[in-house]
Amino acid sequence: MKFFGFLCFFSISLSLIVQGQEKYDPNIKGAKDTIRVALTRVDDQLIPWASLPEVVITDTRIFKSPEQIAAYNRLKYNVYKVLPYAVYARSRYAQLQKDLATAKNKKEERMLAKAFEKEVKDMFNREIKQLTITQGGILIKLIDRELGTSSYDILKEMKGGFTAFLYQSVARVFGNNLKNKYDSQEDRDIEAIIQSSPYYRYYAL
Repeated sequence: MKFFGFLCFFSISLSLIVQGQEKYDPNIKGAKDTIRVALTRVDDQLIPWASLPEVVITDTRIFKSPEQIAAYNRLKYNVYKVLPYAVYARSRYAQLQKDLATAKNKKEERMLAKAFEKEVKDMFNREIKQLTITQGGILIKLIDRELGTSSYDILKEMKGGFTAFLYQSVARVFGNNLKNKYDSQEDRDIEAIIQSSPYYRYYAL
């Protein structure tokens, strides 16, 4: 019995030693042990490198008063309200430019422009006209941010200078300006809200 017990102990110990060697053997590579990287030749030496995703570091915002907190939360609400429209405008306008570039003739270009105009009008009548004046002003700036051009210039390109002037006149009556530009420094609170938005990171980047 003692011999049998010793034999069992020896077998188990040997098995553990073998498993340990297999686990830590540097010559055996697992599926995730090898990392493929790019190489760049510098002074006849190959330097490995890997591309890493962008990491955005933001500081914690400190407010001086409850009023500042309330104002920031209102701004955040308004930005979140209009941000999807600005992202949609960028995507739809980019698609229009691609379609116009491949149009066969002026007639097809006019048809594409009219389809774009109808789509925008339908959205306006359905949703955008419900925005407040403040939200409309933020949307004007975000359109410039996303498209790289002002709402006035887009109207002028699509409908002509006179129509753009009429829309601008109406906007001015309600306290907005279609020529407003987005400034990431001047509008840093809006920029911070956009950068922290899960919607923007998922749909726009």
